[in-house]
Amino acid sequence: MRGSEMLTGAGGAGTAPSTATSGAAAAVDLVAGAGVSGAIGGGGGGNFPLAVALLAFAFANFVNLLSIWLKEKRWDARKFLTSAGVMSSLSATVGSLAVAVAQQEGADSSAFALALVFAAVVMYDASGIRWHTGRQAALLNQIVCDFPPEHPIISTFRPLREPLGHSPLQVFAGALVGCAVAYFIGKSV
Repeated sequence: MRGSEMLTGAGGAGTAPSTATSGAAAAVDLVAGAGVSGAIGGGGGGNFPLAVALLAFAFANFVNLLSIWLKEKRWDARKFLTSAGVMSSLSATVGSLAVAVAQQEGADSSAFALALVFAAVVMYDASGIRWHTGRQAALLNQIVCDFPPEHPIISTFRPLREPLGHSPLQVFAGALVGCAVAYFIGKSV
């Protein structure tokens, strides 16, 4: 489906959407109502890829938060936006963005090529550079902890953040979830 078909359902331009919307489409309508008006519903002016990307980001972070709760048996809302968890929420976001752009604009469009390259760079960064940086931060924190208390760096040292990236499996899981969210939301519209 191309852009105008995605935004107006099976009817012609400007027609109202079907009253039988699925739960997933209703969830995207909620995301769309938070500033991206008309992203899924009838009429133009919406941004379907942005709404789907925000939904995938929220879903992945919720799954991560739920997995942390299952492991630690306590809620920590601050971890909703961290790099911890079973999947990469940024990979879910950019993966869903690329699929949504492909659904709306077509796989042969320049916008899809841009979204796909952007997704690849983000995923490479998360599983490569940021993941190794987090491992180095953990090692540096351990080295500084082994210094004697009178060492001059101890008085000014703040521990480095360690969970900066994701393992390749976490990036793959995030991308898979993001692509699935975009695919199923796109099919329900």
